Amino acid sequence: MTSLYSTNYHLRAHKRDAFIEFIKSLLLTPFVLHTRPKSSGSSLSSSFSNLTYGEQDNADGLASKRRNDDGSGDKKKVFDKQLSEASIGWFDSDGEGKIRDRNVERFCEILGCVEDLIRDHMLHDLNDLSELSRLSTLVPSIGRFFTPLPLRESFLRQNSKRSIAARRFVPPSFNDVRHILNEAQVAAIAPSLKLITFDGDCTLYADGTDFAQDSQLVNLLIKLLECGLSVAIVTAAGYPGDVQKYESRLSGLLDGFRASSLPPEALKRFFVLGGECNYLFRYDPLTQHLIYIPESEYPSFPSCMGFADEDGGKERVQELLDVAEETLRECAEVMGLSHTVGILRKERGIGVVVKEAGVRLSREQLDEFALSAQRRLNNHQRAKQIRRIKSHQSRSFGDLSSLSPASQNQQQQYHPLPFCAFNGGQDVWVDIGNKLIGVSILQRWLGCEGGETLHVGDQFLSTGNDISTRSACCTVWITNPEETAEVLVELGERLGKRT
Repeated sequence: MTSLYSTNYHLRAHKRDAFIEFIKSLLLTPFVLHTRPKSSGSSLSSSFSNLTYGEQDNADGLASKRRNDDGSGDKKKVFDKQLSEASIGWFDSDGEGKIRDRNVERFCEILGCVEDLIRDHMLHDLNDLSELSRLSTLVPSIGRFFTPLPLRESFLRQNSKRSIAARRFVPPSFNDVRHILNEAQVAAIAPSLKLITFDGDCTLYADGTDFAQDSQLVNLLIKLLECGLSVAIVTAAGYPGDVQKYESRLSGLLDGFRASSLPPEALKRFFVLGGECNYLFRYDPLTQHLIYIPESEYPSFPSCMGFADEDGGKERVQELLDVAEETLRECAEVMGLSHTVGILRKERGIGVVVKEAGVRLSREQLDEFALSAQRRLNNHQRAKQIRRIKSHQSRSFGDLSSLSPASQNQQQQYHPLPFCAFNGGQDVWVDIGNKLIGVSILQRWLGCEGGETLHVGDQFLSTGNDISTRSACCTVWITNPEETAEVLVELGERLGKRT
């Protein structure tokens, strides 16, 4: 029942990744059409040897008929011939006495075609024609790629760990493809990597907990700084003006910095960006604490950062949060959760949290909150944009050319406020801004391109808050801190080979 529930739930569009589903569908071909029949044939031959005398007589008649038809030998030869014919095409010799698995080659051939599709998509993107690529036709929602992906090499390594090509009853899964893509991305970006960013909860530490000092990730992050990388934690956790709260959440890592022998130049390359993109901190090796960096000291992002300083900017933020609060309260009432959850409002965010410790909402309920807020806020801002344009069109009798250039530009440059409504695992939050803006701010400040930046997170579905970073940089999709450690071990080995 649990398996059926999980399968049905993950068939929902908001719980699927189109590109991973595309690759899964391609890999079904070698799984379905080239399944190894050896085990079934062996059991059939064994079963024949255990037949009773009466059953063997019937088999004798069948073998005799086949012997008369094709001139083959006795019963055993008939079965051996059938088994041999069934196994043709599975294993083959490479001419040097070594046996190669042809099914592995079929998987590699398919993934090689996906590599070509990605390269073609990147070439189209360089000419601002990504919508015309073959991959865009096959996967309309596909985003940007900042590096080619060596999928065949990655598959061979993952196949040795996960026995993908050898499995006869379990087809290539979502997690198989996710790990293949992760390893390929790490291999592709390692030579040029300058900036690596991390989500917090479920990526560096368990959801709702603090960064423990005995975590293996402490030393792994220190090693990244030793290799000359800039390291940042880009988290949804927003504590306006409360640096102590961030230091408490990251206490184990900061203690590791203090106990390490890292030079000040390396420690200065550690950042924390909270509230998606709203509160930036930097580690100060002199005080051995995080220090807040005002927005005025780093490059702004036109569509979000600095919006509070524009005319009416703060009012727009509060208006959007008002709509979000109304939506979340309505959703709680409809689902009968008004007495179970509360609404927590902050300067640039609003969330749904349970009132009593130990009470957990189902993921369906959390997704309902997140998707409801997404839809309502998108429609609200789009409706305002349409009304504003039509209002000025009517004033000029439908002819915008009669407006002054400044007025036309004001109407055409109206931008909705960016926001992020996501399922946090135990709560739901609507934040002003998103991690795309957060990563972009760090890239501009540090002078890094998309192909030199890697974001590691666990929320890449449509109800998550890491998915937006795919438009700014390369990404790795993990599900827990243990997987993050595996990725960093692999990355550390490759960084050690850089010249």
